[in-house]
Amino acid sequence: MEMLRGRFAPSPSGRMHLGNLFSALLAWLSVRAAGGTLVLRIEDLDPDRCRGEYADALMDDLRWLGLDWDEGDGVGGPQGPYRQSKRTEIYAAAFDALEHRGLVYPCYCTRAERLAASAPHRGDGEAVYAGKCRDLTPAQREERARTRRPAWRLMVPDREIAFTDGLQGAYVENLLRDCGDFIIRRSDGVYAYQLAVTVDDGAMGITQVVRGRDLLFSTPRQLYLYQLLGLTPPEFYHVPLLLAPDGRRLSKREHDLDMGALRARFSPEALLGWLAALAGLVDHPEPVGAGELAKAFSWEKVRKEDVFVPETLLKA
Repeated sequence: MEMLRGRFAPSPSGRMHLGNLFSALLAWLSVRAAGGTLVLRIEDLDPDRCRGEYADALMDDLRWLGLDWDEGDGVGGPQGPYRQSKRTEIYAAAFDALEHRGLVYPCYCTRAERLAASAPHRGDGEAVYAGKCRDLTPAQREERARTRRPAWRLMVPDREIAFTDGLQGAYVENLLRDCGDFIIRRSDGVYAYQLAVTVDDGAMGITQVVRGRDLLFSTPRQLYLYQLLGLTPPEFYHVPLLLAPDGRRLSKREHDLDMGALRARFSPEALLGWLAALAGLVDHPEPVGAGELAKAFSWEKVRKEDVFVPETLLKA
């Protein structure tokens, strides 16, 4: 039987908040309960938003909670480097393979043009690209390139991609209708999340991905990329989001329950007890160690629906 290889792949664009910890804990518990290997990958692709001090802080916060990892940043391992900013050549090779097969094309649309010509995504409010630049002639592309650097899009077929999520159940999308051709390299040359995460999970042999339910809609795109690149896809578990009492998603930008505030108010065991209660793993938020939670972990206990953070936790 293949050993489970899971991962936690945070973006160091700010201090981790309670929602990030929620996903990290469930990923850790799933791997530890199965006796598998956990990889920590730092997703610092965006040079404008990601900072080294945030990466250092998130590793310190994970260790403070008792959530260790077997491979990855700060530990090492055979599949490094484990920071996406140092894996650009790997993404370039995948991009070149797709371009060689005629599957990508330059897109010169501005964001405003994309939104004006698109329909909203059915699940996330995201725009569906209408394919405006797909059929430009070489002369038209040359003319547009004089005034604008292009992003690069992957052509998608008019067919359904279906999979069964380990927590949310069956999910299906028609890539052309529900998503449209999507960007795999930005106009500034930075490789996009969809390409990078697929290449990394495939190269690192990840067999289970645990992440927030807000990324459920990304999965069909990534499954299509797995097919094109000849990579084996993992199993996916999309966990509920933690919401503020007013229905907002917790956000790094707004410093909602970030680790600086949480560590000032809670011990690691007390905070883990709250996370376990929010997940549905225990009935009441009582202090508990990560190892104790792993002994009794089961995906059957984990809630599927988004969870409102109680006022008592906000004001603790």
